[in-house]
Amino acid sequence: MTFEQIMIDLNKRQYRPIYFLTGEEPYFIDVIADYIADNVLQEQEKAFNQVVMYGKDAGVSTALDAARRFPMASQYQVVIVKEAQNLKDLDKLQSYMEKPLQSTILVVCYKDKFDKRSKLYKILDKSKGAAFLESNKLYDNKIPAWITAYLSERGCSIAPAAAELLRDYLGADLSKIANELNKLMITLPVNEKKISPEHIEANVGISKDYNVFELQKALGEKNVLKANRIINYFAANPKDNPMVLTISRLYDYFVKILKYHYLTDKSQPSAASALGVNPIFVKDYETAAPKYPAPKIIQIISILREYDLKSKGVGSTSASDGELMREMIFKILH
Repeated sequence: MTFEQIMIDLNKRQYRPIYFLTGEEPYFIDVIADYIADNVLQEQEKAFNQVVMYGKDAGVSTALDAARRFPMASQYQVVIVKEAQNLKDLDKLQSYMEKPLQSTILVVCYKDKFDKRSKLYKILDKSKGAAFLESNKLYDNKIPAWITAYLSERGCSIAPAAAELLRDYLGADLSKIANELNKLMITLPVNEKKISPEHIEANVGISKDYNVFELQKALGEKNVLKANRIINYFAANPKDNPMVLTISRLYDYFVKILKYHYLTDKSQPSAASALGVNPIFVKDYETAAPKYPAPKIIQIISILREYDLKSKGVGSTSASDGELMREMIFKILH
């Protein structure tokens, strides 16, 4: 099942006896487990009918003993096993998974890749009563759309540039992003429901003028003065603007320009889909493409790889990250 399908059912109070939540993206696992913990039982029922245990501290036998109990003065009991990737002998759950107690809601939070060749997975896959979620990390280019959807569900919106700004600053940690979005929604002025770059700058501490997104735009326009101002700011604030992250973002940007060169259909909707960007940003690639012919982009990609290695200490150099970034930007622009 998908995260959305599970949450729709939970909101309808359509519960399953088993929720096996696995994958390398903990955010979706935590949201489901927390929702079940907070909403299935009434507060007065939780003392006797809700158990939360951790894989490091509890064994499979403890989890099974709890799952096989009947609820007290309640329709359901809830058993949540967190950090289940630390459980030994997880296969001992097989017999219970085949015939789960219908009055128990067992939630297994396995925050790692789960072996789909295992017998336990095959039992879960065939079970009509189990909800199996594979929670995969989102690709970087999917983060702005996720931010937009997250806010939309809560009656807010965000400027596309602001979503890119958050992605560049916070990375792909959905829990961290959700936390910042919740703070931003609280600080929005009365009767204002849209988050702007200015709002992020004032409340998160990200400069709306000196960030990787603005550096990309400056390079795309071949605005030498602006690009150097931004890279000097990065050099003065290395903790907030790590060189490795800057190179990674620029690599993605120039690869997209190269892809744009070879698109047969360069219309805005088609190009946006092919590049995996918001349609509003297609014009940035239209602007950059004539300034960077394909051979120059291939050279730039080589430059980025060279400086990525230098930033990691390969090819001994005494230059600071700031000096390396200035060199790199000069070579890109000239």
